[in-house]
Amino acid sequence: MIIRFRSLVTQWTSLVPVIAVVLLAFTWGRDLSGVVVALVTAVLAGAVLAAVHHAEVIAHRVGEPFGSLVLAVAVTIIEVALIVTLMADGGDKSSTLARDTVFAAVMITCNGIVGVCLLVASLRHGLAVFNAEGTGAALATVATLATLSLVLPTFTTSKPGPEFSSAQLTFAALASLVLYGLFVTTQTVRHRDYFLPITRQGEVIHVDDHADAPSARTAGISVALLGVALIGVVGLAKGVSPTIESGVEAAGMPAAVVGVIIALLVLLPETIAALRSARRDRVQTSLNLALGSAMASIGLTIPAVALASIWLSGPLVLGLGSTHMVLLALTVVVSALTVVPGRATPLQGGVHLVLFAAYLELAINP
Repeated sequence: MIIRFRSLVTQWTSLVPVIAVVLLAFTWGRDLSGVVVALVTAVLAGAVLAAVHHAEVIAHRVGEPFGSLVLAVAVTIIEVALIVTLMADGGDKSSTLARDTVFAAVMITCNGIVGVCLLVASLRHGLAVFNAEGTGAALATVATLATLSLVLPTFTTSKPGPEFSSAQLTFAALASLVLYGLFVTTQTVRHRDYFLPITRQGEVIHVDDHADAPSARTAGISVALLGVALIGVVGLAKGVSPTIESGVEAAGMPAAVVGVIIALLVLLPETIAALRSARRDRVQTSLNLALGSAMASIGLTIPAVALASIWLSGPLVLGLGSTHMVLLALTVVVSALTVVPGRATPLQGGVHLVLFAAYLELAINP
């Protein structure tokens, strides 16, 4: 009996995603008591850790940069589904939901995840090294997508307010898909070496030597469990969002803070995976995860909400306000200066974290 119990404990990464989905089925669309919210939060944390584990198994099997792409795309697809679901619920706040969520994802990934990974890697190994060509290409794509989708709507005149006209929204959606497709092709086919970790001497690391690659069967199981875990993470996050919303409202903070909290929960798997790579001196993998997530968040969300706007009522506000545009511009400039040398000290990590802290502060006190 004891041996069987220990076997179940060691397989927690397989059990928790299933438990999360079962709990999601029982709590979906219901008002949750304090005890149930605590239970949901605990299972949510376990599902996040399980998602990270299965993503790393897949990444080890397929190798970089495909492994980083798996987690980034998987999380973003389910994040998009969550956004569209919340928009379908209607309400006064739904018009800015896509904008707030995408911008939160950009700031969390480009400043929060990048900053903490650079800081951890440089403190642990003396210097954080990465491939400037691949990271620069990713940053340029993120900057272009963010400007086209989140800045231009503030200045267009076809419709009143920070909104695109139907033709402009169609163009933005198609441009997002084209740019994201070009980047994925560049990352995985034409210039794959630009997105692989490098040594201190600048040599590309094609194969990690820390463990044998898992079997195809093990990787296949992890693919299925990763999907289940991510569904549980996003679904349970939506379930606890009314409680978070009530707490935010009671604290007198803006409603946009709810989106920040939900985005932080959804991006936890990528954050933990990126941190683990940074600790192993694989900073390029960390940057692939961070910038790839930002890119996927814009490149997949904008086309999805553009399509959903056909049958969803109400306006679709995408344009950022002046404060957020300043933060986005500063993030792009600082990120470019960080990427160009191909190496970073704790200072660069600290600068990005200060920018992220400024974003959080202004979200709470606009």
